[in-house]
Amino acid sequence: MTFEVERVHFMPKQLESGVLYVSDEFETAAHLCACGCGSKIRTPILPTEWHLSGPDSRPTLRPSIGNWQRPCRSHYFIMNGKVEWCAQWTEEEILAGRRAEQVRRERYYDDLYAPWWKRLWKWVTRKIGRM
Repeated sequence: MTFEVERVHFMPKQLESGVLYVSDEFETAAHLCACGCGSKIRTPILPTEWHLSGPDSRPTLRPSIGNWQRPCRSHYFIMNGKVEWCAQWTEEEILAGRRAEQVRRERYYDDLYAPWWKRLWKWVTRKIGRM
C-alpha cells in the first residue's frame, strides 16, 4: 500500500484508502488504517507527537503508528509513501512505549519553558559535546 498527502482544512467524513489527509492549520493528519480494517487513524502533527516530512507524493510519518486500541492492532511506518510493517508489540512493550512518550513530552515542555540561563547552558554543553 502507498500513501499520498491531500492537504485539507477540515478532515472529510469519508476517508479514502491510500490518502494521508493533512490539516496544517489544525496540526493533524488522518488516514484509514493500512491493514484495510477501515479504522480512522488520527495523528497530531506536533513537536511531541508525529512528524510529517517528504514531498506530498511520498510522505514520511514518524514515529510508527501502533493501533493498540483497535481490533487489528496494526503496527507500521509510512516511509516515502510506502507502508513498512512492524511486529506487533506485547502489552509490556506498549506500556513502556507510552511511558517513554510521556517522558519525551515532559522533557520537551520542561526545556521549552526553562529559564533562559538553563536553555543557554544546555546549548553550550551540546556545542562542547560535539567538539
